[in-house]
Amino acid sequence: MKVATPAEMRRAIWERGAQRRVKQCVNTLFDRDPDFSARIVLLGKQGFVAGVAVTALTFGLLTSSDVLLAMHIFLSLFYMGAMLIRGMALARPAPRFNLRPEDDAPLPVYTVMVGLYREAAIAGQLAACLKRLNWPVSKLDIKLVCEADDRETIAALRAQDLGPHFEIVEVPPARPRTKPKALNYALASARGDYLAIFDAEDRPHPDQLQEAYATFARAPDDVVCLQAPLIIANARDSWICTAFALEYSALFRMLLPALAMFRLPMPLGGTSNHFRTRVLREMGGWDPHNVTEDADLGMRLYRRGYRCGVLSCHTLEDAPSTAKTWLHQRTRWFKGWLQTWLVLMRDPPQLAREMGPAGFAVFQLLIAGMLLSALVHPWLLVFIGTALFELFQRETVKDPMHWILFTIDSANVIGSYLIFLLLGRKRMTRWERHALGWRWLALPLYWLMLSMAAWRAVWQLRSNPFFWEKTPHAPSRAAA
Repeated sequence: MKVATPAEMRRAIWERGAQRRVKQCVNTLFDRDPDFSARIVLLGKQGFVAGVAVTALTFGLLTSSDVLLAMHIFLSLFYMGAMLIRGMALARPAPRFNLRPEDDAPLPVYTVMVGLYREAAIAGQLAACLKRLNWPVSKLDIKLVCEADDRETIAALRAQDLGPHFEIVEVPPARPRTKPKALNYALASARGDYLAIFDAEDRPHPDQLQEAYATFARAPDDVVCLQAPLIIANARDSWICTAFALEYSALFRMLLPALAMFRLPMPLGGTSNHFRTRVLREMGGWDPHNVTEDADLGMRLYRRGYRCGVLSCHTLEDAPSTAKTWLHQRTRWFKGWLQTWLVLMRDPPQLAREMGPAGFAVFQLLIAGMLLSALVHPWLLVFIGTALFELFQRETVKDPMHWILFTIDSANVIGSYLIFLLLGRKRMTRWERHALGWRWLALPLYWLMLSMAAWRAVWQLRSNPFFWEKTPHAPSRAAA
């Protein structure tokens, strides 16, 4: 017989089963539900359909101008639909939130998982923020999930004054090198009835776990995930940060609450998600091959009959302040959204039956609409500019359809900028609006950057589908 502390026991168990667990966390979803996994980027059937469609479209464009007109009409109307579904969130009333548990009953164990890679610089900030969580320490199970060969980050975490409720989980090196793979590895040892995910740079509100538990207690059993709003704390650092803050405000404080209210599919954010742990395990965790595992999981939950809700206690984080860092991060996001769309569209009739007509339409407008809007935005600008030039150069009026499309495309472009601004600004605090100032005038440039990231993502999906472009982080200069 040997006497050991719980921490030593856990460390020994991790070491003994490391290789078996890492294989499980990579292969479980694919082995259980291969149709739900992005491990195969494009099925043979999908490749055949895509090839026939591209060939037919190319032949049609070369032989008839009507094909180009039909494609233009379709893209313009789809763009408008994607814009209007966001505009509908403007009329949504403010949701009601449950901030505290109803009684003084014993609280359950709550697991908090944070994925880290090359994050030694912010180890101190992360530890300080997690220690502020308003939850009994004896009921906290905090797992700092690191790559085993990232010795610098592991050393920085061990240098912090971490309590016994903290555990550093070292994930053996294995491909794909993604955050969802690391989270799956740690999920097997989660001790909590509920589980929260944070990023290394996050500063969550201390009461976020309290609100999540209270909301779960009052919600129907099919509500298995809650999304907390993300707020950009460094909105004044650059105009890119300001536009990012506007975008996050529109998404997390307006659009997602509207989708939750009507029980529609929600593309989750990559952090500040709270789950019922049992259901998360039943779902096979995250897809280790999808580089936006959050959006994929939100859609997968909806397909299985589950729903997501929202919280009010926010999480602060910093946006990339340079164009290069922003472009790399946004490329990964677009690539993951494209992966998610391809996975779900392997059997469209089956997907429509599982989601229902409204859910299927919302999925197309949110995911495909977002991708398509970014990809065709420059083309719409060129068409509008060309039409305006012709308007001032010619006295005769061309085909009326030409000007109908000009009107629709102009409404799409101007409307997308306007809804982007109004949706984001409506729930901003006074400080955020002051930081916004006149920087909203740069929105056309921001949309062109979105298009550049989308096209880069399409190319990267073909050349390097599982590559995770790491976003570097530094300690925040903003107050928590």
